[in-house]
Amino acid sequence: MLNALITGITGQDGSYLAEFLLQKGYRVYGLVRRASIFNDGRIRHLLDQIEIIDADLLDQVSLIQAVRQAQPDEVYNLAAMSFVATSFQQPVATGEYTALSVARMLEAVRLADRPIRFYQASTSEMFGKVQTIPQNEHTPFYPRSPYGVAKLYGHWMTTNFRESYNMFACSGIFFNHESPRRGLEFVTRKISHAVARIKLGLQEKLVLGNLEARRDWGFAGDYIEAMWLMLQQDKPEDFVIATGTTHSVQDFVIAAFAHAGIADWQKYVEIDPRFFRPAEVDQLIGDASKARQQLGWQPRVTFEELVRMMVESDLQQVASQVARRK
Repeated sequence: MLNALITGITGQDGSYLAEFLLQKGYRVYGLVRRASIFNDGRIRHLLDQIEIIDADLLDQVSLIQAVRQAQPDEVYNLAAMSFVATSFQQPVATGEYTALSVARMLEAVRLADRPIRFYQASTSEMFGKVQTIPQNEHTPFYPRSPYGVAKLYGHWMTTNFRESYNMFACSGIFFNHESPRRGLEFVTRKISHAVARIKLGLQEKLVLGNLEARRDWGFAGDYIEAMWLMLQQDKPEDFVIATGTTHSVQDFVIAAFAHAGIADWQKYVEIDPRFFRPAEVDQLIGDASKARQQLGWQPRVTFEELVRMMVESDLQQVASQVARRK
């Protein structure tokens, strides 16, 4: 039985990855930061199958101890301060949790002095002000947020450890991947949740920022397999993971309202300049040709299916909440 250690196991990607690895027969350890309230909503159904380890991304010793306890064959480093808007408000904290934490985790793995395969969750936000369309593994980086800058540090640190210490360390440059498990602060889930509440008469308006921003959106459940596939290769390499199609925020809004049976979406949407980024990323679209050819990976869920999945989930969730209050 192989052991896997997942940082950020309570997040969207961590929960899907834990399910995926358990199905493959792994013993799964999840690293979480001790807090007065354990946010286990996404993994509550897995708690009798996984082992939780208390550690902190800012504490090198606790990470070393976590690796020693889990004795992992594979480490998936997913934990980060991942909300772009907050990174502008808290750039220093973003650097600590999203950048320097990667170096600490890599160092903990290196000091274990045993063969461990390491996956780093990189992001399309590193491309930022894109230099080529579409973006692939050779596209120059130009991050436009403290989050993107911090992720770029982690990305290059992973490359540095790979080349300096001959570690099996690789990065997945993931484009936007969403699901019903996405946090409410992210625009896709904000849309699907608001549409559900509007449909059920609980909310009047959906307030958004830049409707013209375009993203390459896929389903998080599809993308998890790519992480695992990267660590099964003969040699460590970085891969772009994306659908290769792009849609605007407005496209997402229209599709979400349409699935709820609401045609006149403009009636319910307001634009607020507060939700515009100080430095906008206008368009991201990935070229995952390398992943298709070398990993045999490809997305299964379409954009339309993703929107439908998220709206249906929120309709059920909101309706259930209303029923419990009665």
